[in-house]
Order: sequence, then structure tokens, then C-alpha cells
Amino acid sequence: MSLSHILPLMIAAAPIALAAPALAQVAPAKATGPAAGITTQLPRGAAPSHYAIEVTPDAANLKFTGKVTIDVTISAAMPTLVLNAADLTFGDVMLTPVGGKAMKGTAKVDANAQTVTLDFGKPLAPGQYKLAIAYAGVINQQANGLFALDYTDNAGAAKRALFTQFEAPDARRFVPSFDEPSYKATFDLSAIVPTGQMAVGNMPVKTSKDMGGGRTQVTFGTSPKMSSYLLFFGLGELERATKMAGATEVGVITGKGNSGKATLALDATAAILPWYNDYFGVPFPLPKLDNVAGPGQSQFFSAMENWGAIFTFERALIVDPRFTSEATKRRIYETVAHEMAHQWFGDLVTMAWWDDLWLNEGFASWMATKVTDKLQPSWEMLLTRVDGREAAMSLDSLATTHAVVQKITTVDQVNQAFDAITYQKGEAVITMLEGYAGDDVWKAGIRAYMQRHAYGNTVTDDLWKAVEGAGAKGLVAIAHDFTSQPGIPLVKVESAQCQGGQTVLTLSQGEYSRDRKDKTPLSWNVPVMAQTVGGTPQRLILKGKGQVSVPGCGAYLVNAGQTGYYRSLYPAANVKALAKDFTKLASIDQTGLLADNFQLGLGGYQPIGLAMDLIDAVPATATPAVMAEVPEYLGSAYVMLESDKAAQARVAAYTSAKLTPVLTGIGYDARPGENAQVPVLRSALVSTLGDMGDKAVVGEANRRFAALATDPAALDGPLRNVWMAIIAKNADQATWDKLRGLAKGAKSDLEKSTVYALLGAAKDEKLAAQALDLALTDEPSKTTSAAIISQVGVAHPMMAVDYVLAHRAQYEALIDVSARSQALARLGGGSADPAMATKLDAFATQYLTPESRKVVDRSIAAIKTRIETRNRLKAPLAAWFAGKR
Repeated sequence: MSLSHILPLMIAAAPIALAAPALAQVAPAKATGPAAGITTQLPRGAAPSHYAIEVTPDAANLKFTGKVTIDVTISAAMPTLVLNAADLTFGDVMLTPVGGKAMKGTAKVDANAQTVTLDFGKPLAPGQYKLAIAYAGVINQQANGLFALDYTDNAGAAKRALFTQFEAPDARRFVPSFDEPSYKATFDLSAIVPTGQMAVGNMPVKTSKDMGGGRTQVTFGTSPKMSSYLLFFGLGELERATKMAGATEVGVITGKGNSGKATLALDATAAILPWYNDYFGVPFPLPKLDNVAGPGQSQFFSAMENWGAIFTFERALIVDPRFTSEATKRRIYETVAHEMAHQWFGDLVTMAWWDDLWLNEGFASWMATKVTDKLQPSWEMLLTRVDGREAAMSLDSLATTHAVVQKITTVDQVNQAFDAITYQKGEAVITMLEGYAGDDVWKAGIRAYMQRHAYGNTVTDDLWKAVEGAGAKGLVAIAHDFTSQPGIPLVKVESAQCQGGQTVLTLSQGEYSRDRKDKTPLSWNVPVMAQTVGGTPQRLILKGKGQVSVPGCGAYLVNAGQTGYYRSLYPAANVKALAKDFTKLASIDQTGLLADNFQLGLGGYQPIGLAMDLIDAVPATATPAVMAEVPEYLGSAYVMLESDKAAQARVAAYTSAKLTPVLTGIGYDARPGENAQVPVLRSALVSTLGDMGDKAVVGEANRRFAALATDPAALDGPLRNVWMAIIAKNADQATWDKLRGLAKGAKSDLEKSTVYALLGAAKDEKLAAQALDLALTDEPSKTTSAAIISQVGVAHPMMAVDYVLAHRAQYEALIDVSARSQALARLGGGSADPAMATKLDAFATQYLTPESRKVVDRSIAAIKTRIETRNRLKAPLAAWFAGKR
């Protein structure tokens, strides 16, 4: 832990000018474009090396003007220049050969292709040119390109701040550019802004010039060579708090008066940066690293890794002691770690094309978990990798899945690639490969990869070769199997024989699928880690069939440590033996065993009763982290039996009997010195018992809510939003109206948006309909309305989908452009109604292309699988709970 933790906090109302780093990477960059074989949607033969951009935002009228001069190298004769552009209009266009005469050009926009063709009346010869363009654009009100976020400051005044969001391909909405990852260049950015407002960029402010008339020109230092989607600009009535982390100034930027609420993020940044500098072997190359908090929210993302200027929505960065939960604090820390990991994986070294997006996201997810576990060991973050694995497998077990490395050809496909396969399967596969290579070899390979490809672009194989070159023999073959083909290996124990104090396990390999069990299975080189309970693990690379001997006899595991990305199918006798020895297992294996067997039961690979027996075997004395997993499984069983109210009542009774003693033991409120995992457990217990209508928990929620009449702080604390959710779900008209009043009178925009969203959670259909109508008014903020509709979709998916279809244009104005092809699928994807699958298919057929309907197809597959699963498991699941009375 670095000294920066105890350095004093500094607050500034304007950017602190830092000296530009004396590093080679800020020298003029050499123009490079996509390598041979790398996808591009622009004509090959021209590439940028430097952009000089000047923008003048008109925030009040939601528009801006800009000028850009691009240093362009033309390597082969071209009839025209083609750049990316979206929602831009063009003025003068001039192209000047180095040492030659300027040529005036014309601009022709292709809105569908998101390009502009610049014609100079004659072919362009190879050489060096300066391309100057005057243009104008729009300021959006959702997070695409340059966008505005309206909010109320701490004094109650209405304010507007501007930020940019360019991933996936939206830099083209801010500046005409070669807006693809392989066209790296350096950037000079300047902006003419209202005097007194803070302007933020990737680099520190280099100069600030008074232009008169209440305007100031702010110019930032030259950026390193980077991809266009990493450029950032922010503007508003902001303040900045800073610390030093070694030679780097780290900061948080918030609305005025709120930087103190970002202390967790600032401290996390200061602690994580030195750790990353050491691990990657390449020090962070910029002089400053800010995390910029924006009000509101997106339905598509929480944070963005702009180099040196991470953007994060307030709900993923700000801590308010009145309602921020322990789980939210941990997500804030992990989000900071994730976006900081991108400063190397993604920013310093960037995927050549979106096919390899996982190189950014999977590695950032893996590294965030790793560093958080190292710096916050009491949080037991490695256990969360089981949840991440399960999120990935929920997609990967369906026929509509895709490989980690996927073919991307359209903008919609880029936006749809940000899913659990890219993030969580990416992290899971990396975890498995790190375990195979060993920590030291893996780290050496990562360092070699970073040093070799700094400021450049890569494909997946570049990484595998670096790690294998560091000593991980055989890794490339395993890595190819898990990243170039979709699906989940199924490792089945055919037999287990105890011989001479050792257990000989005979294993076979298949493929786990929820909707195509009869398909010909794919094949993988699977690094299996097997052990008896308490024994020494042994490794086997399983291809087809194989045997492994492990010391000891008795219950055994074939995914010891849970680092493998595969399902483990045991004979029933071993599952029962593991249930008996459950308390002897490591927490990670307890967590993984519960998840694996529950999913095997859902998939029909073994009786669901075996999984329920394991859940039943979790004692009240289990570690808080493991016990916190149990409510979710019981909640899933409760929902699966929603068509059988008597069976649901038995689930609720069992859940209450199992969980209430645990809740009684820890209490509703935090106690001094309690285990770090207890707050997370408390939230899980209260939430699940409340959802099932537990009388004691619902009564406590009602008591605290009623107390607001005389004590405005009655609900304050880390469970505030959990109590409010219970109230909202069970609300009558009077309660709903009171919640709406609380939203209107909330002390902060973050609190306001949270309570407004809860208005959509009501079980009562009349109230849900009121919430939908409210969402299309100006009362909630423009970034909150979509969240209300999403909440309605949880309990009333058909109502939400029908409403959106009836108000499609109004709804799409409330969400990011990048989310539009996915939004309806997300709203209806949790349904178990066959009519929903039909409705989503009809929508996609009418409005989407085959390339842009992939998320809809995944939702349809999930709905159909959910229906089949519930029909198949209704009787055995009900029987299991009946047997527990």
C-alpha cells in the first residue's frame, strides 16, 4: 500500500496544470492503419498521425462547432478521402500537401455508413498532407458522442454538464475521423468554454486564454498515440480532488460540493496505480489520471476508460452514507480497478479490431478482481469469479452463444459484443489459463506483451504467444479451444476407484447445453484440477477421455479451486458425499459446487433434488460469504414455482426457517467489529425474505417506512434501498404516491433517480401502468425514465414491452443509440411467456437486420429454455420442498 493513502486531499475548482511528460510517446506519431488481414470499414491507403481539434460547445442549445486539422499519410493513390462521421454537417474542407498548394474539397455524407467522402477534384498522390475541416454537430441527451447531463446542484439550482462517450464507434459524432481502433494517432484538443467552468481532457491543461465576452480557450497537452474512441472532453461547474500516486497525480472530478463523496474512488485509485505499475512492468505513461463523475445513468454502461480521464456515472462512483450499500461500495472499488486496468489493456495496447474486444474487457475484469482481492482481502473477491462464470455460462449454454473471439462487421454488432461472454467468460478463461501457466510465468508473459506492443494494436494470438514464450508450454492450444469456439465443456466422472490410498478417476468429456443436448459435442483441451476433499490437487489435460489419480479416498472434486471453465458431472453418490463433507471444503469450492450442481439440475443432467440437498447442507455457521449465496437459489426456486401458489408457500416457509435464524443472529443493522462479509449477507437475506413476503421482514420494512413521518432518517443506512424496494413492490396507491413524493424531494440527483426507478417495481398492475406513463413525462430526468420502464419489466415484462412498442420513438429518445437494437430484448428477456418470444421475434423480423437481432435471438432462446425448465422441474421441485415440511 503506497504512501499516497496518507497524503492530504486537495480540492480545486479548475484543472491543475501539470507539466507534459517528457516521454517519447508524445512525439509526432507515425501514421499507421490496419495491418493486412485486420478488418476495416474505411478504404485502405490513408491513415492519420495527429489531430488538432478545436470545439466550441453551445450547451444551452445542444449544439457545437468544430475545426480539425489532421496530419494524413496517403500511401497509395486514392480518388477521395473517406472518414467516419455521424450527425455532423460540414463547412470548408481543405487538403494541403506538405510543401504544396491547398486544395478545396467537397463533403458528401453517407448517414447509413456513418462516413463522409471528401472529393478534391482529382486523384490524391501518395505523400504527407494536412486535412483541415470545419464542421458542426449536435449535443446529445443520452451518452453518445458529446452529450449533456442535466442535474440539480446542492443548492437546488438546475445545471448542465457536458461529457463525451466514444466507445464503441462514436468519436465520429464529435470529430470527422478515422474512427477505428487501428488508426492510432496523437491528439491536441482545445475548447472555447464559458469562463469559470472546468474543462477536462485526457491530458492536463497546457494553456488557458481569456477570449473576452465571458469565454476562455482551454488547450490540453498532446495525448499519447491512441485510438480515437479513447479521446475525452468534459465541461461544467465541477471540482477536482487529488492525491499523488508516485509520480502521477490522480484525481476525482465531480459537481461542485460532491468531491468528498468520491473519496473511496480517489483512495482506490491511489492504491491501485502503484500495484498496476509493478504488475504490468510498464509505468502509467500520462502525468495525471482522473475519474470524472457524471450525474444520471445509461442503460448500456457505467464507466468508460478514456485514457487519463475515466468517465463514470455517479451511481458507480459516489458514496452517500445515507443509502450506499456495502455491495455498492465494492462495485465502486472494482469499477475503478476495471477502468484503471484498461489504461494498459485497451489504451496502451489496443485490440486491432472489435473481434478481439475481449482482450480489453475480459482482461480488465480479471485484473480488477485480482487487484481488489490483493488490496481488500477481507472482501474475498475471488469468490465472485464463480458468479461471473455462471453469468457467462447462462449465455454460453444456449445455441445463440458466440465465441469469445467473434466476427464483427457492423456497428450494431460492436455494441452487442459487450456481453457476459466478452466480460465474464473472458475473465474465467484467463483465470483458468493463469492457473495453468502459474502466477510468475503468466505475469512475465503479460509484461513481455505490454512492452512489445505498447502504443500499438494486437490480436488475441499475440497474447497467447507472449505467455507461452514466457514458459507456459502448451497454453496456445488450450487458449485457442476456449476462445475460438463457443460452448461449455462437460467433464463427467465415469468411475472413481480407491486403490492403495489413492482415488483413480476416469473422466470423459462432453458439452453442457440447455437447449441442444443432442448436438454433436465440441472438443476442448480441458485443464482439469482434481482432488479428494483435503487432498493434494492433481492436473490432467483432458481431451476426450482420461484418467487421473489423486491422493486419498472419499469425496472428490474435479474442478478444485474453481478455476476451470467447465461443468463437473459427478455420480449421485459423490454429490451426496460432498454434501456430507460440505464444511470441509474451501469457500471457493463450496460456492462453485452449489452453482455447478444447481445448473446441472436446471439443465436436466441430474435430479434437481441433488442440488437442493447441497443447498440444504449449507449450515447456519457457514462463512457469511457462502451463506450469502443461498438466498438467490431459494429465490430462484420460488420464482420457478410461481404458477403453484401452494408450492411457493412451502418454498417461503422453508426459506424463512433456514434464513431467519441467520438474520436474527446478525440483526437488521450493522454492529461494530462484524465480519466484512456480514453486510452483504444481511442485504441478501432481507431482500430475499422480503420478496417472498416474509411477515417479519415486510413488517420491519413497513415500520421503518412509517417512521419517516416523524424521523426523516428512519431508513438511512446501507439497507435503505433494500427496504425501499420491499415497500415499492408491495405498494398500494397511497404508498406509491408517498414514494413519488420522496423522489421529488430527494436531497441529491442520485437519490432521486434511485427512488423514481423504484416506482416501476410495484406488483400492482395499475401502479405499474402509472409508472410507465410517468416515465414519459419531464418529471424524472431524461436518463432516469428508461430505468423506470426497466423496473416495470421485471414484474410485468409484457406490459413494459407493449408500452415501449406503442411509444417506440419516445422510448428510444431515452436510451443510448448503442442500446436501441438490444433494449426490447432486455425488457422482455426475463419472461417465461411463449407469447413474449413470438412478440420479440416479430419485432426483430420487422425492424432489425440479421446482424443486429442477435441479442433478441438470445432472449428468445432464454425464454423458451426457461419455459421448458419450469415445466420439467415443477413437480420434482415442489416435491422436494413438500418433503421438508
